[in-house]
Amino acid sequence: MIDLSAHTAVSDFRLVRASNILAVIHKASEGDFYADSACAARRPQAEAAGLLWGTYHFGKGDSPGAQQAAFFLDSSRPIQGTLLALDLEANEGDPSNSMTLDQAEAFVQAVASATGRLPLVYVHPTWANGRITPDSILARCGLWVVDYHASPEIPLAWARSGWRLWQYASDNYAGRRAHGHTRIVQGVDRCDRNLFNGDVAALHRFWNAAA
Repeated sequence: MIDLSAHTAVSDFRLVRASNILAVIHKASEGDFYADSACAARRPQAEAAGLLWGTYHFGKGDSPGAQQAAFFLDSSRPIQGTLLALDLEANEGDPSNSMTLDQAEAFVQAVASATGRLPLVYVHPTWANGRITPDSILARCGLWVVDYHASPEIPLAWARSGWRLWQYASDNYAGRRAHGHTRIVQGVDRCDRNLFNGDVAALHRFWNAAA
């Protein structure tokens, strides 16, 4: 599967699907003010090509977590079959404006209250360890781990449950193999690449249950 944003040029989702991609997770929002301009229009295109659809929110530190959750749901407009995720990482452009742990927990609680389901949490193990504890509501969310090594490191909070999705290569690896997994994805100019922890049937079961 791949994750995208409006910064990624997409020419044809049918070519994406033909590249053995099964799902797309698209950025929907950031903070409480930025809605991705391409998200809504791309959903029907991706689904018509036979791709599963998900959306993610990039968390920031300048507004309450529950407020960001409301904005995310309004921007994403999730319907049946939409996987939801929170991108929880340091804000490289403005580190002081990174989402805090309290804000992230409030975000997850608000999404769960509104939808009846927990979002995935996208996180780097180095950031998560020492911050997220096993008793946090974040640890109850499915783990979308980002780790560009040959195998993913599991953050301690998810030691028992393991990972659901693994982002193993960034868009800088376009057209090259990474750890034996990367192949060229046609129909897009660049994209991050991810694996699901299971086979195709398990992916569909997971997606239907989580979405």
